[in-house]
Amino acid sequence: MSAVATTPVGEPILRVEGLEAGFPSAQGTARVLDGVDFTVQKGEILGIVGESGSGKTITALSLMQLLPDACRVERGEIHFRGENLLTLGPRRMNRLRGEAVSMIFQNPRTSLNPLFRVEKTLAQVLRTHRGLKGAAARQASLALLADVGLPDPERIMRRYPHELSGGMCQRVMIAFALASEPLLIADEPTTALDVTVQLQVLELLARLRRDHELTLLLITHNLSVVAELCDRVMVMYLGQIVEHGPVTDVFDHPRHPYTIGLLGSRPSLHARDDLVAVPGTVPDPRDRPSGCPFHTRCAHARDVCRSERPQREAAGPGHDVACHRWRELSD
Repeated sequence: MSAVATTPVGEPILRVEGLEAGFPSAQGTARVLDGVDFTVQKGEILGIVGESGSGKTITALSLMQLLPDACRVERGEIHFRGENLLTLGPRRMNRLRGEAVSMIFQNPRTSLNPLFRVEKTLAQVLRTHRGLKGAAARQASLALLADVGLPDPERIMRRYPHELSGGMCQRVMIAFALASEPLLIADEPTTALDVTVQLQVLELLARLRRDHELTLLLITHNLSVVAELCDRVMVMYLGQIVEHGPVTDVFDHPRHPYTIGLLGSRPSLHARDDLVAVPGTVPDPRDRPSGCPFHTRCAHARDVCRSERPQREAAGPGHDVACHRWRELSD
């Protein structure tokens, strides 16, 4: 299993521009997304990485219009197949969820209704988003469960979620997502699974990408997963994209000190030295640092880093970085 070297071209299936979101309060807004811009092409896998608090999950929930009540999008645009999702009414957005955009989470069992057998839940999805009923829905359900590699789909259909393993539940959730196909958002889809099951799920996603031209937005802490599965990677820090580009280029030639720190803290079978952790923690969004958001943890920070926010600059073909000193650090 390895990343595809080339990225599809043409009009992106998803385009996010200037996305800002925050938690308003009497003391002001805690901004958790601060000008996020990216695209996703049909048939590619984009990985989003960063520590907890970097804005990965809020980005995904913004795309799905599933933000918690206390959080709201303040400005920006989210274009999916030419429609700005932020301008859609609840009914239209509900149709898109599951019909064209699906999301799976790190604990699949909690995403399944414990009172319903798999057959009933999957039938509801197919009836709502494909208009299938009765025997047609049943045959489509069996085909989807078989497609995600579940043994004996007939037996799985009769099971309740608590009768399935975590890996089986995640495969069921992926089957639900295949009922729509165009765009799948996966938020830490393997975190709650055993290591061997994680590999099986990742191999499944890679196969579905080949067989169905699956478009995947993958949120993960696991850089090894990104290296194996993704075409491009987007590194987030405190609600901003600090580096973005082809996986092989970013991993082989990281430009931002934060990316360098993340890669340096990745375990390796061949590492001769101890792991080097990124010092400090992600700041509270209610007390955002001035200038570059990473300067409070960066050993290379200078006065300009503390006073001016860096803009993303081209560091190579399709590779950009938001750092005042990336050229010096690359020499």
